[in-house]
Amino acid sequence: MKVFWIVLLPLLAACNSTPSAVNEGTVSRAADRQGPGTAQALPAPDTARAKAVSALHDTLRQVRERHNFSHSAGPPDLFRLVFRGPSILEGTGELTITDPTGQVIFREILTEPDLEASLVYEMKAPSATRSDRETFVLRRIDRFFLPSQFHTPAVMTTMPFRSGIENMNRTIWSDLQKRPDAIGFEYLKGKEDRRVIAWSPLKKQTVRVR
Repeated sequence: MKVFWIVLLPLLAACNSTPSAVNEGTVSRAADRQGPGTAQALPAPDTARAKAVSALHDTLRQVRERHNFSHSAGPPDLFRLVFRGPSILEGTGELTITDPTGQVIFREILTEPDLEASLVYEMKAPSATRSDRETFVLRRIDRFFLPSQFHTPAVMTTMPFRSGIENMNRTIWSDLQKRPDAIGFEYLKGKEDRRVIAWSPLKKQTVRVR
């Protein structure tokens, strides 16, 4: 009887292990047929519907004007004001002057408050509506390069030198006074900051004269 059990126990053990061995073999062969990593592969992402431009960089208004500035004769310079942002009351303007060769000779950033500040002089009520504010800012942009804002000479001979202006000294000032054909461009920044810029042939750059 002992001999019988000694022979039978190994056979029972083999039978009990057969199902798991078969199952493991089946999974392995199925994976081999599909190829490595196939079960976890994902489709390529669909980027066709992605937004190409952020609203923060949308151009809301742009004005351009050609006028002589760096030279009194010949091809004119390009004056441009580009206003970008998520809305009129949250935008920023970039003022540039580009000479006939394509070189930017002046650049300044104008914030929305810079363009809206002078609205207080036109208000007939204690406060302005959002629509009134937007209309005023757009009008300021549209009228930024009026012909009356360009004048010659840029610096009159009777005009006294003003110290404290960045990039300006008496030598540049005196040189511009001797140039009756030098052209000045005048614009308003903020509520009362009225500025005049001109091209300095001596310094080879745009300078502020007032």
